[in-house]
Parts: sequence; structure tokens; C-alpha cells
Amino acid sequence: MKPFLYYRPKTVKDAIAAVASHPDARFIAGGTNLIDLMKRGIVSPEKLVDINHLPLKKIEQKGGFLRIGALALNSEVANHKTVLQKHPLLAQALHAGASGQLRNMATVGGNILQRTRCNYFYDTAFPCNKRITGSGCGAWEGINRMHAIFGTNEKSGQDSCIAVHPSDMCVALLALDAVVLVTGTQGERRIPFADFHRLPGDSPELDTNLLNNELILAVEIPDAPLTRHVHYLKVRDRASYAFALVSVAVALEIDQNNIKTARLTMGGVAHKPWRFPEAEKIMTGQPVSESVFQQAAEAAMQGGRALEHNAYKLKLGANAIVQALKTAVGKA
Repeated sequence: MKPFLYYRPKTVKDAIAAVASHPDARFIAGGTNLIDLMKRGIVSPEKLVDINHLPLKKIEQKGGFLRIGALALNSEVANHKTVLQKHPLLAQALHAGASGQLRNMATVGGNILQRTRCNYFYDTAFPCNKRITGSGCGAWEGINRMHAIFGTNEKSGQDSCIAVHPSDMCVALLALDAVVLVTGTQGERRIPFADFHRLPGDSPELDTNLLNNELILAVEIPDAPLTRHVHYLKVRDRASYAFALVSVAVALEIDQNNIKTARLTMGGVAHKPWRFPEAEKIMTGQPVSESVFQQAAEAAMQGGRALEHNAYKLKLGANAIVQALKTAVGKA
């Protein structure tokens, strides 16, 4: 590991200034992803700005939304009384992620910003456009079993990125219409969760639409009648501490056995958490039934584009959607 400067600011303003004043500085909180990347030589920041002492840890109900501070620990959020009562889907997703030890260290802001776990990104012996732009994509013609089926481009491996976003929490936050509050040298702004993460496009090295020197302050989740019929299903190679092959977050508002509102998102299938508005429309206004769920699942998978080793995700994804919906309504 290369030597680096270390700074511990006392205020958010100081933290922003500390990063803005150095061309290669990074914020650090729990460090559960950043330290791994530094150890492997994937990133080598010259300055770390420790934000753990900033007042960004509160979890509080404010009017018609729940605000979760960026430094709130994943374990605290997953077991918080208000989260369990108002947003159990988020609690389920957090409990499905990582391990108990990591949840006790990882922060909400860090979870949102974590990098892909693509093996070709982590192994510096292979080319990776996300690591070195224009170097190529080792996964394109390699072992791409874990890789994306949505949001990929038609370019060759030289210009492409087919990595997937690894977070479980983010899949739930997308389904819950969350908003990310950020601040930087240009002031504060609010970013809808659907717009926070990026597809690779021509800039695979960029994971988010966060501007340089911007810091996440909090996440806000609006109150909504989507608390009772929810489920987060994660399909993985082993039951503990494994990233998703596919994951599904569903939330339904049901009135007299009819679906009034539907949310359907997935993880493990794209460079960002992925939502299926057309499948949601198919379910809206329909009675609760397995046939409706199957129609929605088929519609969701229609746009999928399989690679050599991940065609199984098309069928697995459809089956997982149906299973998650059935579990959400108590008919699994």
C-alpha cells in the first residue's frame, strides 16, 4: 500500500474543502470496500478524509419521509424500529447483504458507493475498462457467469463493461423511490435514486452521477402504503456472505385482492439497480394471482441480453420474480 495523507475534519464544510483542495483525495467511513481496493492496488488515493465524526448518523422520521444519515451503520438501519415498521423491504435487503461483521462497519453512504465485485476488475492481471479506460474487458470473452444481462451495449470488449452493481440495499432503495441528498462545493442537491447510478456507456469508469468532491449526506424514503406485502429474495451460490446471482425486491399495495401499486426491482443483472416499469404496469389493477405474476416476470426478462455463461439468469430471474411476488402476498 502506498503512503497517503490522513485528515479528520470536524464539519461537513471542512470535509468538502479537504477533498476539493487535493486532486486525489477520497472520503472514508467504514472502509469495507475502499480499503480492499487500496490493498489490491486498484485505487491509490494520496489523501483520505475520515468523515466518521461528522453528524450524519441519525435515523429519523421527518414529516412524510424517513431520513437515514449517510454514516448510519447498515446493522443499525436493518434493526431500527421505524425501518422495520415503515420499510421492512429495506431491512430484509440489508440483512441479506454481506455478513454481520461487515454490517456493523459498513455505512449507508458507503453501501451506495461500493464498487463492482467483478473478478476482472479486482484482478489487475486482466484488462478492465472500469479500472483503466480503453484497456478492454476481460469478462467479455471470459467467465461472465456473474455479469449483466440488462443495460449492456453492443460494443466490443475493447470499449465495454458488463459488470454488475453488488449492493442489496440499493435494490430496495430503488423500489422505495428513495432520494439521495448530497453536498459539495456547488451546494446541496437531491438526486432521485433511479438517477444516482449510471450505466457504463462511454464512461465505464464512472459508477454514479455524483460530482467531484460531493459528499452523501442522507437518504430519504417517502412514506407509502407499500409496507405489508413486500419481499427481498436473493439467489446466491451459498447462503452466507455471497453476492447475488440475481436478487429481487417487490412491494405491492393490495386492496380487496387487487393490486393498486406495484414495485419490482432487481440486483445482479445490470451495472446499476434495475427497475421494471412495464412489468409493474402489467400487475397494476390486476387481481393477485400467479398467472399475473408470471406475465410480469416474462415481460421483465424480455429485454435481457445473455452472454456466453450467464444465459441462466433469464430463466432464474423470471422464476425469482414469481417466487418473490408469491412470498410477498403469502402464497409461496
